[in-house]
Amino acid sequence: MENLIHIGEAWVQAWNSHNLDEIMSHYDDNVTFYSPLIKRINNDPTGCIRGKENLKAYFTRGLEAYPDLHFELYHILEGVNSIVLYYKSINDKLSTEMMVINEKGLVSEVRAHYK
Repeated sequence: MENLIHIGEAWVQAWNSHNLDEIMSHYDDNVTFYSPLIKRINNDPTGCIRGKENLKAYFTRGLEAYPDLHFELYHILEGVNSIVLYYKSINDKLSTEMMVINEKGLVSEVRAHYK
């Protein structure tokens, strides 16, 4: 499997480029994504998105809502088939994302947290 730290660094670079295809290249087709922002942006009380195409639609809305989006990476923590990214996110909020990385080197589950 690809170095997990490299996956995290490439993810931040993709987001900072605002290239949606590059962003989506990090996610498995069957990804499950949890975030408190889903509640607001998607008006979805579950805070969960399932599937790459649904996630792409959500990210499209997010990039439109935050055209100046830029992530500043502070730390990447490595676990067993997972990483946690700690970074400055939208509106200078602190964020962590716990990402489960599958055998293909793709993100299969995300749990996003914001302060």
